[in-house]
Amino acid sequence: MSGGLLQTLGLFLLNTALVLLLAPLAEGVMRKLRATIHSRLGPPVIQPYLDLLKLLGKEDLRTTRGALYTVAPALTLATVLFLAALVPLGTLPPLGFAGDVVVLIYVATASTVLLMLTAFASGSPYAAIGGSREMMLLLAVEPVMAVALVVGAIKAGTLVTGGIMIWQRANGPTISTAIAAVALLLALQAQAGKLPFDIPEADQEIMGGTLIEQSGPRLAMFRWALWAKQLVLALLLVEVFVPWPHFGVLPLDLVLALVKAMVVLVVVALVDVVTPRLRIDQAMSYYAKVALASLSALAFAVIGM
Repeated sequence: MSGGLLQTLGLFLLNTALVLLLAPLAEGVMRKLRATIHSRLGPPVIQPYLDLLKLLGKEDLRTTRGALYTVAPALTLATVLFLAALVPLGTLPPLGFAGDVVVLIYVATASTVLLMLTAFASGSPYAAIGGSREMMLLLAVEPVMAVALVVGAIKAGTLVTGGIMIWQRANGPTISTAIAAVALLLALQAQAGKLPFDIPEADQEIMGGTLIEQSGPRLAMFRWALWAKQLVLALLLVEVFVPWPHFGVLPLDLVLALVKAMVVLVVVALVDVVTPRLRIDQAMSYYAKVALASLSALAFAVIGM
């Protein structure tokens, strides 16, 4: 086996393992922060790990036995881990040669689509409503993320995320990339399913929405995938649009990337604490405005600013 292949395999395992292992920790920190702001003791930071262990040990109960419904949780988690291998983490993405920004957007969308299909297949009216809301948010949020990444691609002259990161390191921020970074940060709030955009879940309205019929190991895999996805998208934001400082030493750059991603998730958690849930029409209107702002970044990028 050649050295290059071994290096790619090693980076792939490193990216996926770090995302898989650290995603529950990031969620635990966000929960602890929320409890602190609410003047509560709150659960321990390791509570998400305990929740996963408990769910993995429970009985697998299902409302239907369809093939897609059966494999959807594992496939959703696998899709998010594949996404982690397309995102830079301290260095170039291990599978950057296998896909560019277009592929990255498709893979990021696939996990949400699988969640929607599972909700529709469950037979629950609450899950169907949650799936419908998830679809509407997807149509509003994904264009924002796509435009933000295209702005970076235009500036760097390449669709490869690693190439965009290298260009950003060498040239520093511009007006267009700064606006794109803010747009991507605003999109992350909905991608993470946090207030004010936890509309598909909305416990007080539709009792958990998309995941209401999931339990045991299936619920564990879905929750793990959602936590991993919010960490991966935070890493995408900081590595593509804020890739400074860069030391050229993988362990240092890796730790720095994770710290910056955690700062982004702390901001997401703060917004989650201080804002009430929006109605779906309000959320759609809000992201329409964000999309228009991201188009201004695209215009700036085209004229070289």
